[in-house]
Amino acid sequence: MIPIRDVIPSRTRPGVTIALLAFNVAVFLFQAALPAETGERFFYAMAVVPAYFSLTDVVTSMFVHAGLVHLAGNLLFLWIFGDNVEDRLGHGRFFVFYLVCGFVAAFAQTALHPDSLVPMVGASGAIAGVMGAYLVLYPQSRILMLFPFPFILFELPAVFFLGFWFFMQFLSGIGTLPIFQSEVISGGVAFWAHVAGFASGLVLVKPMLRRERMSVDWWDMRGS
Repeated sequence: MIPIRDVIPSRTRPGVTIALLAFNVAVFLFQAALPAETGERFFYAMAVVPAYFSLTDVVTSMFVHAGLVHLAGNLLFLWIFGDNVEDRLGHGRFFVFYLVCGFVAAFAQTALHPDSLVPMVGASGAIAGVMGAYLVLYPQSRILMLFPFPFILFELPAVFFLGFWFFMQFLSGIGTLPIFQSEVISGGVAFWAHVAGFASGLVLVKPMLRRERMSVDWWDMRGS
């Protein structure tokens, strides 16, 4: 199943969300244009490597992706959920919120795998925070889903979709814990970054809301 869009329109232009989308694409195109060896060095230089953790790398890693599918999946989720969260936080607060969730995600993954040499890249930790925020702000929303084979479009409650996504990330993360691993992990998905990013979004979004946008009447288009 592939999410297509949500059912709640934005009341403001999501300038930060659009800028994040554009910048991620620009970095990916720049990386793809590099010669193979230079591109590999760029990838490792921008990534978070838990064994050599750096705050600078946390920021750069949020804008580097491992491939086109990785990029497309992240940007699809950011496009679906980012505009509505930015609507309620305002542009500046949303950008800070996005970065903070990304930092929390990177810290969590590093804390659980501190000796890992596996590079961690992608915006998914920060975007998971946006998804957590969306769940808090729009629990009544629905997500338009595509089931490709056969071609079926249907709506799913956001609570169910986001709750199931979080549960699967948590369950997958349990399987990566050292106690369940007989050997060093050589690659894979940073599930704990997703879990921690989502949880940070749940916790941080309410304190960061713009006061004048806390009322349901402000964002509920059905009340207009």
